Amino acid sequence: DKSVKVVVLRHDGKVFSSGHDLKELATRQSTLGTTDPVFSLCTELMLTIKRVRFPVIAEVGGLATAGGCQLVAACDLAVASDTATFSTPGVKIGLFCTTPSVELGRVMPMKQAMEMLLTGDAMTAAQAVACGLINKAVSADRLREATTELADKIAQAPSDTIAVGKRAFYKHMAMSDVTKAYDFAQGVMVANMGAPDCEEGIDAFISKRKPEWKS
Repeated sequence: DKSVKVVVLRHDGKVFSSGHDLKELATRQSTLGTTDPVFSLCTELMLTIKRVRFPVIAEVGGLATAGGCQLVAACDLAVASDTATFSTPGVKIGLFCTTPSVELGRVMPMKQAMEMLLTGDAMTAAQAVACGLINKAVSADRLREATTELADKIAQAPSDTIAVGKRAFYKHMAMSDVTKAYDFAQGVMVANMGAPDCEEGIDAFISKRKPEWKS
């Protein structure tokens, strides 16, 4: 649906997400002998966030722990209140946060991610900004406003352009060879030049008028 420009994941209460229900995991392990369906569903959710055409913003006003911290890291952008905290405490109960580490290791410097995973200690919102886990931290009373401002700014761009850019970004970031990444990105930009919204945007810029997007 191209009318959807941005999605914001927000919550009520003091917890953004505390991750998996440990009682459910324990019950499944004891009765079924496996928790694979639960973790598979979680993985599919994280990958879906990457695959959808629109940006997904996490609005975090409280605790984000384990899979909840993973969810924050998986989102394209994240805004948090300055009282929010982030942690991957699985190591403290004998269940290392391995799937959350997939996301954390891709958005944070390796040593900060490893410290978080190995100690299980909580990270403040200010620390989360400093290491790249979230984009910004604001006072709790400005959280909704700050997230909305960010979403509205993104929504001003044409849907197709955002979709092209998001898809290309994650694809080239997964490439270890920078030459291949440039080759791919160059091809995307060349194709993008022929898109109706690009033609409209460039013409509007040259003509000093407001563009009328097609998507």
